[in-house]
Amino acid sequence: MTDQPDLPATPALPGADGSDLVPDPMAAPPLRWGILGPGGIAHKLADAVQELTAGSVVAVGSRSAERAADFAARHGVARSYGSYEELVADDEVEAVYVASPHSAHRDHAVLALEAGKHVLVEKALARNGAEVEEIFAAAERNDRFAMEAMWTRHLPHVAWVRRLVASGQIGEVVTLTADHGQALDLAADHRLKNPDLAGGALLDLGVYPVSFALDLLGTPASVQATGRLTETGVDGQVGLVLGHRDRVVALVGTTLWTKTPTTAVVSGTRGSIEIDGDFYQAGATVRVRAADRGRTVLAEWRAEVANGFQYEVAEVARCVAEGRRESERMTWDGSRAVMAVLDEARRQVGVVYPGE
Repeated sequence: MTDQPDLPATPALPGADGSDLVPDPMAAPPLRWGILGPGGIAHKLADAVQELTAGSVVAVGSRSAERAADFAARHGVARSYGSYEELVADDEVEAVYVASPHSAHRDHAVLALEAGKHVLVEKALARNGAEVEEIFAAAERNDRFAMEAMWTRHLPHVAWVRRLVASGQIGEVVTLTADHGQALDLAADHRLKNPDLAGGALLDLGVYPVSFALDLLGTPASVQATGRLTETGVDGQVGLVLGHRDRVVALVGTTLWTKTPTTAVVSGTRGSIEIDGDFYQAGATVRVRAADRGRTVLAEWRAEVANGFQYEVAEVARCVAEGRRESERMTWDGSRAVMAVLDEARRQVGVVYPGE
C-alpha cells in the first residue's frame, strides 16, 4: 500500500463579511471626492463612496456639461462642471477619481496632481510604463497620494487567499492560472477596439489576472505572450506564460471574444485554492482543496459583500489621512511591475498605440 501524505489542517473560516481580514470601510476617515469622467464605472464608485464609506462625492467633471449634470443629479452631487480643469480647481475636492479612457489617464492624473489633488486612477494605470512614471513623478513633485484602482487587491476574499498562501496551507506554490474574457460584440469605433483610446483586451480585462498573479507571486522573471488582433489592430485575445522564481509558473489569459470562466486557481505541493468566477469581483467563493487522491475540500467561504469599490476608496482615505503617497496594498512598484508585463505582452503580439 502506498503511503498517502497527511492532509493539511482545515483552515479557520473568516467571518461572513470578511471584517477580520480587511479594515471596515466605514471606519476610514471621510474624504471629499471629485469624479473625472462620468462613465459607467464612475457610477459604481460614486455609489460606494456615498453609501459604504464616510466619504462624499462633492463634484463631477466631464467634457460635456450635460453629462456631468446628469451624473450629479443621479448621485446627489452638489457641483458639476463641463471641463476637467474646472473640476480639479474646485477647492472642496480633496481627491480625484480618474475614470477616463486609458489613453487619457496620464494627462488627467497629472492635471489633478498638479492642482494639488490626490488621485485614484482606473486600471490599467496608463498606456505604458513611461506614462506610469510621469504619474508617480507628479505625485512626488506635489507630495500627493496616487494609486491604481485595482479594486480586487483590496477585497476580503483576496485577503484570505493571500493569508492561506502565506501560511503554507497549500504548501509550496507551483502554478497559478487565471483568466478574464468577455463576449463583447463591439463596433469598430468602440473604445475597446480603438487604438487611439488604448483599446484591447489586455489593458481593460487582462490587467485583472496579471495583477492577481503578481500580487501573489511577485514580479516574473520572464514573459511569453501570444495573441490575435482585432480588425482595428488592438489585441483581441492574449495568452501569457509568466515565469517566476524556482519552478513557479503563472498561466494567464484574456479575450474580447468569449465569456471565459473568469476563475483563478493557485496550486501548491499540498493543495490548491480555487476562486469561482468571477474571481476579481466582490463576493467570489474561495474553495481550499487538499492535494490527496480525492482532492478533498477542506474549506469553502464566500464573503457577503456588496459593490466592492468601498475597500479601495477607504484605502485612499486612510493613506491620505496618514500623509502617505502610496498604498502598501497597491504600491507604485506593484503598478510598475503590472505595466511592465502588459507592455512586454503588447510588444510580443504587435500592438502599438498612436503616439507611443
